[in-house]
Amino acid sequence: MAGGGIDPGPGNGKEYPGELTLYVTVTCIVAAMGGLIFGYDIGISGGVTSMDSFLEKFFPSVYRKEKADTSKNQYCKFDSQTLTMFTSSLYLAALLSSLVASSVTRKFGRKLSMLFGGILFCAGALINGFAQAVWMLIVGRILLGFGIGFANQSVPLYLSEMAPYKYRGSLNIVFQLSITVGILVANVLNYFFAKIDGGWGWRLSLGGAMVPALIITVGSIVLPETPNSMIERGRHEEAKAKLLRIRGVHSVDEEFNDLVTASEASKQVEHPWRNILQRKYRPQLTMAIMIPFFQQLTGINVIMFYAPVLFRTIGFGDDASLMSAVITGGVNVLATMVSIYGVDKWGRRFLFLEGGSQMLICQVLVAIFIGVKFGVDGNPGDLPKWYAIVVVLFICIYVAGFAWSWGPLGWLVPSEIFPLEIRSAAQSINVSVNMFFTFIIAQVFLTLLCHLKFGLFLFFAFFVIIMTIFVFFFLPETKNIPIEEMVVVWKQHWFWSRFMTDVEYTNGGTVEMGKGGDAFKKV
Repeated sequence: MAGGGIDPGPGNGKEYPGELTLYVTVTCIVAAMGGLIFGYDIGISGGVTSMDSFLEKFFPSVYRKEKADTSKNQYCKFDSQTLTMFTSSLYLAALLSSLVASSVTRKFGRKLSMLFGGILFCAGALINGFAQAVWMLIVGRILLGFGIGFANQSVPLYLSEMAPYKYRGSLNIVFQLSITVGILVANVLNYFFAKIDGGWGWRLSLGGAMVPALIITVGSIVLPETPNSMIERGRHEEAKAKLLRIRGVHSVDEEFNDLVTASEASKQVEHPWRNILQRKYRPQLTMAIMIPFFQQLTGINVIMFYAPVLFRTIGFGDDASLMSAVITGGVNVLATMVSIYGVDKWGRRFLFLEGGSQMLICQVLVAIFIGVKFGVDGNPGDLPKWYAIVVVLFICIYVAGFAWSWGPLGWLVPSEIFPLEIRSAAQSINVSVNMFFTFIIAQVFLTLLCHLKFGLFLFFAFFVIIMTIFVFFFLPETKNIPIEEMVVVWKQHWFWSRFMTDVEYTNGGTVEMGKGGDAFKKV
């Protein structure tokens, strides 16, 4: 592919035997439900912050501004740093906890990290549901953030290590499917809870986060540990027995031996955070930073955080705005299923590039539609219903493009490219960058909307162009490559091969971990 990556077929590297067993399928589905807590929170925040009873109790200045604003400027009605801090404080907490989660995940296993995530999220949901003051909301959000940090650090790694390499993409994307289901459920609940007499429905919305928290908590207790994690902690016999059951074949000697070799190499690395800065890990480190950075600058969280607020801004009433958020949530779920079907058939690069192009076109069209009707003063005048529906239609097409490309692949690709010796540290970097820019976008979105107006969509469209070009030139194809053999894609890439001078690999050969993890040799 001109200027792009490579598509290493099954012949480039080892082909470990393994079937998609019922056991591993159920295990991965249960683990992937850890995404429910992240999705539920994303979906619930925007709906709650658009409920008058919630604003009146905790953010009265925003409520008064909204009710008293007679300027008709729809762009600036909700511009409040206090309100956005309620939403975005969670992501700073998730950033910090993901760094701690790296050590927990590596030393004590993926399961314990998932358990911590569930317990912390459950505590945050309880505090938010019974909140009487803003400080209780913020404390609850911080605990929710700690929970998300642990879950997002461990679940994608768990899935990538458990899944047979030929099905790794599909099973890993179930995590993103859980996120989208969480968003949809939250939007549906917001729609109905907003109608409760007495205006206390927001308590049910926030407290309802306990349900997905309990799911991941119980799931982490009953799930098996990954063979990789067992080997890291010296439980070799258990790991081999577990690998046999997971793969559903009679012999896993080749894969098991490679896992042991990789584990021994990883133990030579005393400081994975320092090690990840080595030249030979430059490709993985770059992707661990750039992919989550670009994922947040697609503008998707603008839609998901503030969908009800956004739809009220473009002329929908209270109920209609919440229902529009439900519609986009449904599109999100269905489109993610397309990715589950196609990621191991069409490849990661195809979905990245197609999704990026689709999002770009829709963002430009939405900017034009809003710009034509709202202008720069934010006064749409008499906004025809069909006009608002057209805007929602293009937003839905945009959401679909994200949901089968940058949404799931933003978690899948980083989780499958890291060598074992830096895997936990690199995944923490991935989660931290993701949460940092999620925080930034959540915190500045309403201010940007007030100042950039319809140009905000063009702002994000610019980054979609940049990230699509980045994928075309710098991201190699990783489908059908065993996770412990991923070095081949970097060694054969036109650009990244220059950083792999201490790695020996010849196309068509089989790669093997050398001593200390410093070299791979053709055998």
